[in-house]
Amino acid sequence: MSILDLLEEEAPCLDGRKISAVHLKLGQFSGVVKEALLNSYELASEQTSFQGTRLVIEEVPIAMQCPQCGERRLVKSPQLLCCQQCGTPASDIIEGKEIQVFALELCA
Repeated sequence: MSILDLLEEEAPCLDGRKISAVHLKLGQFSGVVKEALLNSYELASEQTSFQGTRLVIEEVPIAMQCPQCGERRLVKSPQLLCCQQCGTPASDIIEGKEIQVFALELCA
């Protein structure tokens, strides 16, 4: 529903053009299941002006800032949050928690 609310807010800025797709970044650690979000969006957009718009999801892996190495490292597993190089536990997850609309695709 929040995605649809955002589209409603942006609609006046589109000069009458229609949205064909919503591009979303979905972090692996966001707590949202991609398939459930796709189904929910389709149901929620029915009988709205956004019915038929596609939800395009880019999955974002979990990344941490290693306190030991000082480098950004991808995390192999959400159950094992540690640096792949040195094994230091993650103290700062820097990517992978987001649910973010980053682009709207418009019809010509």
